[in-house]
Amino acid sequence: MIRSKFKEKDRHVDKNTHLSSFSQWLNQINFKQLDETLGQTGSDKYVKKLMTKAYMTLFLYAHLQKEDSLHSISDCVLSEELQKAAGLSSISASQLSRKNNSVDPQLLMMIFLDLVAKIKGKQVPKIDEQLRVVDSTTIPLNAQRYPWAHFRKTKAGVKLHLRLVFMGKGQVFPEKAVLTSAQVNDRSQLDVLVDEKEAMYVFDRGYVDYRAFDRFSEEGMFFASRLKKNAVIHVLHTYKVPENSSLLSDQMILLQSLL
Repeated sequence: MIRSKFKEKDRHVDKNTHLSSFSQWLNQINFKQLDETLGQTGSDKYVKKLMTKAYMTLFLYAHLQKEDSLHSISDCVLSEELQKAAGLSSISASQLSRKNNSVDPQLLMMIFLDLVAKIKGKQVPKIDEQLRVVDSTTIPLNAQRYPWAHFRKTKAGVKLHLRLVFMGKGQVFPEKAVLTSAQVNDRSQLDVLVDEKEAMYVFDRGYVDYRAFDRFSEEGMFFASRLKKNAVIHVLHTYKVPENSSLLSDQMILLQSLL
């Protein structure tokens, strides 16, 4: 009985936390600007049920709840809190799918950029602003519907190259994004994403470019990355590492590749 009570209490607390976070997310979105844009484009003119605002509200809630399918998202609407926020009493997976296909990506980008601008406008310690992480992710697409995005024989997709800024513990926001076809090499976007002096960049070895590294060092841009297996290292000087340090070694090296 005691274990059961604790579980019910934890579930109640977690639910309240999610609802509180959900409310904060919605408060940051400029729905007035959204309504004006929808009025100009006429996107919701003939929509009877799943308006764009309700669609966004529903998917934000589903993301917070970590729902993994359209069917599970449709089940979310059974929640009384979500019915109140989205103005929906029910919705089907097929309706969600059709709305996904019809929503203008430029509209979502407008909201995304507005939110990023708000985050960047906040006062944060300078040292936290300097840490940036660069990485990419491939977004799969239907190969039959998007033949222009083929990158393998039976696969299609695009690649999102992203630069994240660490503002502090638990506070991360996207600062710059580049969308390319999936076959584009990560390294080709290094100069686009690493472009500010006196900043510390962290990226994986997919972005390794020795010529760019030389230029970054000369221009005062600091970076950390993993080396490729074929890297050739010539040690010029070895520095003493303090005892109990997490560092394995500290060296000045000449770095080059076999290629």
